[in-house]
Amino acid sequence: MLTLLVAAAAFSALNTPLYNSELIFPMDPKHNHGSSIVECPNGELLACWFHGSGERKEDDVLVQGARLGKKSKEWSPVFVMADTPGLPDCNPVLFIDPRKTLWLFWIAVQDNEWGGSLLKYRTSTHYAKKGAPKWDWQDDIHCRPVDLEPAMLDAITKAQGKYAAVLDADPKLKAELEDLKKASHVKLTQRLGWMTRLHPIMTSDKRMMLGLYSDVFNTSLAAFTEDWGKTWQFSKPIITPDLGNIQPSFVPKKDGGIVAFMRDNGIPQQIRRAESKDKGISWSEVTTLDIPNPGSSVDCIALKNGRWVLVCNDLKDGRHRLTAYLSEDEGTTWPVKRPLEDFQPDKGSGSYPSLIQAKDGSLHCTYSYSNKETPGESIKHVRFNEAWLRASEK
Repeated sequence: MLTLLVAAAAFSALNTPLYNSELIFPMDPKHNHGSSIVECPNGELLACWFHGSGERKEDDVLVQGARLGKKSKEWSPVFVMADTPGLPDCNPVLFIDPRKTLWLFWIAVQDNEWGGSLLKYRTSTHYAKKGAPKWDWQDDIHCRPVDLEPAMLDAITKAQGKYAAVLDADPKLKAELEDLKKASHVKLTQRLGWMTRLHPIMTSDKRMMLGLYSDVFNTSLAAFTEDWGKTWQFSKPIITPDLGNIQPSFVPKKDGGIVAFMRDNGIPQQIRRAESKDKGISWSEVTTLDIPNPGSSVDCIALKNGRWVLVCNDLKDGRHRLTAYLSEDEGTTWPVKRPLEDFQPDKGSGSYPSLIQAKDGSLHCTYSYSNKETPGESIKHVRFNEAWLRASEK
C-alpha cells in the first residue's frame, strides 16, 4: 500500500505544472555567460559559467561556480572553478560520468582570438562538500579532426559556386573565403581553436562523446574517449557549403542514431540539424528545423519517457525570447512550446541554455540573463516540468 501511495504521489507531481526561477547571484557589472549545470549524486545542483571584463579579449576572464543544495532555496556563494593566470578561460561544460566522476571542460584562449583556444579538462571525485570541487586530474585535449582539410575544401568550392553572385558583389566576403581555404591547409590552425559549449553524452558504458566547434572553420565535430580521457579520437566534421553550423547538442535516438542540433552562424538563420548512423563518426547532410535562430546556442535532451525538449532563442532578430519546445517524435516535429523569457527587443535577454533532467523528472535550465531595468548580468536558473510546458496548449 505504501509503495502505491508513493507512486501515486510521484505521478501527481509529474502531472502538476511546475515552474520556479531565481538568479544564481545578484546582477553583476561584469560579463557572465556560457553556463552549464549538472545534478550531483546527492541531489545537489552544481552550475558554472565564465566571468570577467569581456570574453576572449580580456585576460581576467575565469570560470566561476555555485551550488544549490537539495533542500536549499538559495545558491551558495560564488567560487572559482578554473583560472589560467593571464589568459581568458571560457565556455565551461560540466558532466558527471557513470562512475560519478565530475568533469569540467573549458578553453584557455592563448592569443585573445577564438582560433587560439586550447581545450582543457579536469576531473574530481571529491565535489560533494561546500565550495569548489577538489580536482584530482587536469590535462589538455589535443585535437586532430578526421578529414577536415578535404571536407573544408570541398565545402568552400561548393560555396563559391552556390554563392558566386553574392561573392562577386562582396569582395570582403570573397577574400574571407579564400583565407579560409588557405587556413584549411595549416595543421596548427586545424588543431587549435576547437571549443566546448554543451554537455557530452555517453554512447556506451565507457564511450563519451563531446561536442566541439570552431569559429575559424564555422563547423562542428565530436571528440570521443573510451578510457576516461587518457586518449581522444575525433569525428569527421559536420559540414555544409553554407558553413555556420556550430555548438552541437547531441541527442541519442532509440534506433542508435545520434542527432546534432546546432546554432546557425550564418544563413538561413534557422536551427541546423545533422544525423549520424555510426555513433558520431560521420554525419549526414546538414538540414534546418523550421525554428528561427539569431546566431545563438541551442540545447536539446531526450527525456526519460522518450520525448525530447529543445531550448533556444527562436527569433531572427535577437536573444530577447528564449523558448522551450517539446517533441514526441524524436525531433521531427515540435508542436508544443512555451517561453522561458520573453522580453521586448532591447529590454533584456536570455540565451545560451544548459538543460538537464533531474532524477525526480523535473527539468533544470541555466542561461545567461540580462534585464535593462536592473543593470548588469547574471545566470538564471529555472526549474520546470513537461506538465508546465504542455499547459501552454490550453
